[in-house]
Amino acid sequence: MLTDIIPFRVEINTTAIAGASLWALALYLGFSTLKQWTIEQLNRWFNFAERSLYTSAEEFERTRKGREAQNAFYASVCSIVPFLAVGALCDYGVELTLGHSWAISIGILACISCGVYELGRRDGQSK
Repeated sequence: MLTDIIPFRVEINTTAIAGASLWALALYLGFSTLKQWTIEQLNRWFNFAERSLYTSAEEFERTRKGREAQNAFYASVCSIVPFLAVGALCDYGVELTLGHSWAISIGILACISCGVYELGRRDGQSK
């Protein structure tokens, strides 16, 4: 199907995508304060950028609640992008140093470790 549209062959390395995603998840869990800061900054930027699209203050205030909720969702989704970039670098570094077969395994171990850390951190905050 894709070869009907594009006249050349596109190679997709699925192990690199899986490894980068695993590392991104581990970093997303491990650095939750950085994650929250990124979400807040993106949300502020989205709200500021959207304010310039409205010419009337009445229309802006009337739709404010829905737009802010939508911008919070977009900020949460977009906050994954920097973690994916750093996760790809981590996966590439592990693949370069330890070899191709270790990249996914170390990514899984990092996910488990960071998940346990996040659960302990949240438990410590609730007490």
